[in-house]
Amino acid sequence: MAEQRRAERLDQPREPRGVKLPRFDPEAFGRWSEGIARGMGTANFIVYMTVVIAAWFAWNTLAPTNLQFDPYTFTFLTLVLSLQASYAAPLILLAQNRQADRDRVALEEDRRRATAQKADTEYLAREIAALRIAMGEVATRDFVRSELTRLAEELDEAAQRRQKLERRQQERASQRPGGGAPLDEPRDDLDGDFAARDRRPEG
Repeated sequence: MAEQRRAERLDQPREPRGVKLPRFDPEAFGRWSEGIARGMGTANFIVYMTVVIAAWFAWNTLAPTNLQFDPYTFTFLTLVLSLQASYAAPLILLAQNRQADRDRVALEEDRRRATAQKADTEYLAREIAALRIAMGEVATRDFVRSELTRLAEELDEAAQRRQKLERRQQERASQRPGGGAPLDEPRDDLDGDFAARDRRPEG
């Protein structure tokens, strides 16, 4: 008794003790049912079925009585058609259920892709907006060119003032040993350092 309890696995379903039914692959059966449903949904099936029923009627009506296997009222034909309809309906429903499962999976995948695409689009929109804001603060080529031109002009003016100042210093240095009076010329802004020196009396 204890060995029997040890042999039982709680993580596995218990085997049925009744009659064991044959097992089949649901996927294979589903593919088979879809094939039948597709075949029954074609024009060829309707044409072939019409030909078979017409031949059945013709044989059991025009053939000799001893050769007729389903005489008038066609009871056997009615039974065959009823049996066909009773099997066709579940097979068609099974095929529709499988198609609905595939459609649901495809719809979920499309929804996931749409969500990811929306997130990517929003991210790109934010990045483009940030780039536009950043580009508004970046100096353009014309602005940089105008600033460089202005700076070059200021450097040229400073160089001209420096040359003028050096020339005045040379003139003053050449005039003082000879006792000549210095030339009276207007002073510019860079000559301020010589103004105080010129005001001091010479010893």
